[in-house]
Amino acid sequence: MRALVQRVSEASVTVEGTRISEIGPGLLILVCAMAGDGEEQAEKLAARVAKLRIFKDDAGKMNRSVRDIGGACLVVSQFTLAADTSRGNRPGFSSAAPPEDGARLYEYFAAHLASLGLPVQTGQFGADMKVALLNDGPITIWMDSADRS
Repeated sequence: MRALVQRVSEASVTVEGTRISEIGPGLLILVCAMAGDGEEQAEKLAARVAKLRIFKDDAGKMNRSVRDIGGACLVVSQFTLAADTSRGNRPGFSSAAPPEDGARLYEYFAAHLASLGLPVQTGQFGADMKVALLNDGPITIWMDSADRS
């Protein structure tokens, strides 16, 4: 699985004009299941995200996790993280998991984060979502559950 993790002051998701989720300080996590991924990859990535120390401590150093600051997570599915742009101007997405697997693993990832004791909100898989965020830093981290060389 792949994730683009952003440290935010706030973030929200709106679908068809209705705000369906929102968080204050924490992490906006855009996540994509890749072909061949399973629950093990979702668990591994969720555990790494939960421990990611990108929040400032009292000395101003990035040394605290989202749990340490009492923050929340907003998990949004984004299959375009699987984009292959090596063959021209139109990205290919064949390395993304099929939609049924993607939905299942997206939900599993969010549930696993919650099982680690984090407050979790989600977007709506497959919907045309409007994601608003106030990036704090900005801090944006690319993560992958596997080395895909």
